[in-house]
Amino acid sequence: MHSPFDDHRPLVASRRNSLKLIAGGLLSASGVLVACGGGSDASSATTTDTTSTGGTTGTGGTTTATTTTFNALWIPPLLAGVTTAGVTTYELTLANSAVQYRSGAKTATCGYNGHDFWGPTLLMKKGSTARMQLKNTLAEDTTTHWHGLLVPGPVDGGPHQIVAAGATWLTDAFTVKNNAATYWYHPHLHGTTQKQLTLGAGGFILVQDDAEAALNLPRTYGTDDIPLILTSRRFTTTNGVANQFQTTTTAYGDVMLTNGVLDAQVSLPRQLVRLRILNGEIERDYNLGFSDGRTFYVIGNDGGLLGAPVAVTRLVMAPGERYEILVNLGGDAVGTALDLQSFNGADAGLSFGFAGLENATGGEFGSLLNYRTFSVLRINVAAATASPTASPVTSLPATLVSNTFPTAAEATQARTLVITATGPGAPFTFNNVGFNMNTINQTVTLGATETWTVNGGNIFGHSFHIHGVQFRILARNGSSSAVKAYESGWKDTFYVPLNETVTFVAKFDEAADATYPYMYHCHMVNHEDGGLMGQFVVQ
Repeated sequence: MHSPFDDHRPLVASRRNSLKLIAGGLLSASGVLVACGGGSDASSATTTDTTSTGGTTGTGGTTTATTTTFNALWIPPLLAGVTTAGVTTYELTLANSAVQYRSGAKTATCGYNGHDFWGPTLLMKKGSTARMQLKNTLAEDTTTHWHGLLVPGPVDGGPHQIVAAGATWLTDAFTVKNNAATYWYHPHLHGTTQKQLTLGAGGFILVQDDAEAALNLPRTYGTDDIPLILTSRRFTTTNGVANQFQTTTTAYGDVMLTNGVLDAQVSLPRQLVRLRILNGEIERDYNLGFSDGRTFYVIGNDGGLLGAPVAVTRLVMAPGERYEILVNLGGDAVGTALDLQSFNGADAGLSFGFAGLENATGGEFGSLLNYRTFSVLRINVAAATASPTASPVTSLPATLVSNTFPTAAEATQARTLVITATGPGAPFTFNNVGFNMNTINQTVTLGATETWTVNGGNIFGHSFHIHGVQFRILARNGSSSAVKAYESGWKDTFYVPLNETVTFVAKFDEAADATYPYMYHCHMVNHEDGGLMGQFVVQ
């Protein structure tokens, strides 16, 4: 068995292709919204920098000078919703748009609430009562899934909650049960998830709670508390129109988009800063770190804060995963810069099956970003700042929150899912059964605690996500010690490498019936669209 850190074996294009044939605002210290802000002025202008590349690509090439023009990172605005009679409604409108990414034709995109790409950040408070409203102005059907939220099946926004072109969906009211953490929303219509996500349909959900608010953490949204959606796109010519995103038959993009911005930069204050990072890719995994090799600290997983910060120099993220990190810029001089990078090259110690390690620049499984180290964000160091209600955060908290997890001893059922390939050219499946909208694959008793083991299969690595619960990872390859300290909190998505297993424990407290069942699936959405998904009821 190999972890993603075990060896240096390159995944070459010819091998991957043969496998394809086989497998087929501003938040105050108390957490109260006081204003909506953006990045500091230093990052608002476009700047040009000349840097050396080649040796740092991980390909062993010679060093060459390149010039990069950086663009201001877009910070999605906060949407606090409208509260009436104790219920807060979050109104979203999905519409077509376009972005001038390149000279010539604009790139067709879509976004929520008038934004060209992605949408606003929904701000929620644990214990409040909320409901969602989605107006679909596209010329095709969609859905919107509230990824990670603990909501009943009819609210979940999976493939069965279709919002027809021109229609509006208003959910039932629900209680916000999630811990303070970073969640997100995105389309989940079977067969078109990759297309709509590629065009820009998605956004963050931030949940606040009293335990997080009591900690001395950066939370000035857009200043020292920065949301980052990492993804990449490939430009192509569609129906004779240049500069369009390729939405099918490609696993990876050729250019990095951070919050929808090419070559993004941001100015961050000379203090501890918080980055809320989402891997919003179609398939690519990230192996994140900083250009100077500095230590940073993981403080939160998909569904909440950890018990204490975990020091790391690299952070592996599969599609759909979110991590909150703290990075200390207190020792950096004002005016200096560093890069947040993904170390996906041959020299990174990654193993066969890591998505993006393929040594090819083109084709369905190739990319100009593959098999190399590349930058995802330029950080310019600015003077420390203070909000109207909080001083700059300069010290790392020793502890965070106390979590109580379900245990394996409490489990009344153990399930196993094996990611399989049914034959030449066939898509990935679970247990040799492809997705069928009319088939319920698992039945769970409401209130039960269960263990699930996911086997990554013998073709490629995957990203596993399950709806309706937050869980704790118990073991990798049967060993509790193989679980990384930085992934020891509440999770809803995880990376499962080639030929490895991951076991988790969850308590199923949200109900879903056969009309609106929950999903479990690979969050590499090309795999999901191809049938690597199952349905379950909780009743």
